[in-house]
Amino acid sequence: MMLLSELAHKLGAELRGADAPVVRVDGAAGAGPESIVFAGDAAALQPALESRAGAVIVSPALAEQSATPKTLLITRNPKLAFARAASLLAVERPATGVHPAAVIAPGAVLGENVSVAACAVIESGVRVGAGTVIGSGAVIGEGVAVGERCHIHPRVVIYAGAVLGDRVTVHAGAVLGADGFGYVRDAATGEYTQFPQQGRLVIEDDVEIGANTTIDRGALEETRIGRGVKIDNQVHLGHNVRVGRNVVIAAQTGISGSCVIGEGAVIGGQVGMGDHVEIGPGVILGSSAGVLPHKNLRGPGMVFWGVPAKPLKQYLRELAMIGRLGKKKQSEE
Repeated sequence: MMLLSELAHKLGAELRGADAPVVRVDGAAGAGPESIVFAGDAAALQPALESRAGAVIVSPALAEQSATPKTLLITRNPKLAFARAASLLAVERPATGVHPAAVIAPGAVLGENVSVAACAVIESGVRVGAGTVIGSGAVIGEGVAVGERCHIHPRVVIYAGAVLGDRVTVHAGAVLGADGFGYVRDAATGEYTQFPQQGRLVIEDDVEIGANTTIDRGALEETRIGRGVKIDNQVHLGHNVRVGRNVVIAAQTGISGSCVIGEGAVIGGQVGMGDHVEIGPGVILGSSAGVLPHKNLRGPGMVFWGVPAKPLKQYLRELAMIGRLGKKKQSEE
């Protein structure tokens, strides 16, 4: 629970109206007097104002349209403020300690208020920071370092030597630090020999990794995921990949080994990248785009689409040209 005045201060918002306690965020339809809702545009404003919510987060422009006694929190980005309010109002679950059915190897070090659920396995040399939660059936390999206030969901597997920073969330079924797909072919026999996969995986602070996502460790050096990166479900990142801060990667994307993704880039769903690709800071890759090996895409805010990925305007021109050619061929027939 938090007073609206305190919440407004933390959000950097202006409070207009009565101060009162608020305990949760809600949608307009299900809101109660202790809920807070938001209106992101004019269409959402009236339902929010007519709801039972104790307060509504709105922009300055929408606040001017609000002839209502309902309490308002006024901020430039209502949706962002609403998301931050949800985090501030979230109730932390109390630590449950180590379940009797968990397996903790001698030499593993657990910080204060760590929770380890049934059938989780923590191998020797592991260090787990204070307040971290490890779910049922998770396996934390030898020598792994997990920071403070992380949440490792059920059946996550973290291979030996991986390093996770603070406040990292890893959803169910993810596999972190497995060997990369690196082989050398003998042309004489056709046989493949694995190239050494002995590097490590480093996950920096405030990263979220989706369910059933896999991230390989480095071959000889490291794979590194920068601070604040958000990775969706069923994504694969190969060995030696480096992802800059605050990158977003949507579901079913596959990123081959030794790719570099710059800070703030946005990668749409089902994107495919060949090896040694470089995506510049702030680049946006549209869904199902394909980037050929060794290609560099640069330009903050530039959108690339298609296979092979091209600047969006070029891609749309070529689509239109193909459409016209198709119509011409049909008319000739």
